[in-house]
Amino acid sequence: MSAPDAARTRARRLPPGPPARRAPALLASMARDRLTVMTSAALRYGDAVRLPLGPKTLFFFNHPDHAKRVLADNAANYHKGIGLVHARRALGDGLLTSEGELWRTQRKVIQPVFQPRRINRQTGVIAEEAAKLVARLRARAGTGPVDIREEMTGLTLGILGRTLLDADLGAYESIGESFEVVQDQAIFEMMSLSAVPSWLPLPQQRKFRRARADLERITAALAAERAANPGEDGDDVLSRLIEATAAEPDEAVRRQRMRDELVTLLLAGHETTASTLSWTFTELDQHPLVWQKVHDEVVSVLGDRQPTPEDLHRLTYTSMVLEEVMRLHPPVWILPRKAQQEDEIGGFHVPAGAEVLICPYTLHRHPEFWEAPDRFDPERFAPDRAGGRHRYSYIPFGAGPRYCVGSSLGLLEATVVIAAVVRELKLAKAPGHVVRPEPMLTLRVQGGLPMTVHPVD
Repeated sequence: MSAPDAARTRARRLPPGPPARRAPALLASMARDRLTVMTSAALRYGDAVRLPLGPKTLFFFNHPDHAKRVLADNAANYHKGIGLVHARRALGDGLLTSEGELWRTQRKVIQPVFQPRRINRQTGVIAEEAAKLVARLRARAGTGPVDIREEMTGLTLGILGRTLLDADLGAYESIGESFEVVQDQAIFEMMSLSAVPSWLPLPQQRKFRRARADLERITAALAAERAANPGEDGDDVLSRLIEATAAEPDEAVRRQRMRDELVTLLLAGHETTASTLSWTFTELDQHPLVWQKVHDEVVSVLGDRQPTPEDLHRLTYTSMVLEEVMRLHPPVWILPRKAQQEDEIGGFHVPAGAEVLICPYTLHRHPEFWEAPDRFDPERFAPDRAGGRHRYSYIPFGAGPRYCVGSSLGLLEATVVIAAVVRELKLAKAPGHVVRPEPMLTLRVQGGLPMTVHPVD
């Protein structure tokens, strides 16, 4: 073989992986336990794995250099991939699923809402909502378990309504349930590759259509209310979307764009933070010494008063705990992409049209970059230990041009809520309850999180 032929052979080398005959069993395993499939594949085959799934073959890359290539260095070549493309049937063309010029336009409209100065102004609003949460939980002390996942979901929806929309979402009692149904449908579309026609009168499809209609009703009501009562600054999401779509002559198109944007923003925005908070209180319950350190820091920094933006920089250990929670339980657990043109990653050929996966859940456990990767250890984010770590070994909010636009608000919100709760309460998992992860659009706690509430003396 000539040198050029040998070079071409090396360049066309495909990653290792299970044989194609394993596709049916692998597909069933993915539907049943996606996290175990991804973890086992990385352990068995290494940092680059080829996973045959019936009509699709997935290229799973699990090294920080690979993540950098796909998400940043050659991001233009990698559009949204398997799962998110299919979820578009449920979510529409919002910021999470759109591409190209539409995505750039949407990002330009939304980005100013998340500027640091505006986000910092929301600290007081978040602290107010966190105080209401603490009061609700305190009232439940001694009355039996409280579903903390449900509480966090309601809390984060309420905060998002006030901080991004300048609206009270509590007036729409069905919104949480409708979001739940839409997310379930999005996952169904992802796992079935949209093979089930949406018009079939299946119970799940009918339930989804009712939920989608409910969310359309809610978003239309929110938009109508804002149009009738413009905000003082006009810098909330509703005001900006109304302005951005005003030139669209087709009312149906304008209404659809508004729905897609609001549903995507609210679903992704509240679900990620609610999941992170649920996992945080789970880890604090399992690690009482960590809880004590957070409690002591919050009392030392804040005393009895509400936090200011300046205080948050002084809650250093609390921030380390939050970072470690997002390492073990990344809110965005997988990042699917599709190669537009052929590429080479880590010495392996990636064909044009290939479905590519970057998985923060496994990347955050890579033993080359994380000592005792399965151990909960907030100290690993102390400055003297975090220095020199590969930038792309930790990507809880993604990376590159599509880095999560709401990450700063999510971090602020989670820090304020953790401080408010831990200062006054201890939450303990209900006896006998087993906490399991559920990899949906976010990595949430499966089936709720029953915990008992204990006031701090």
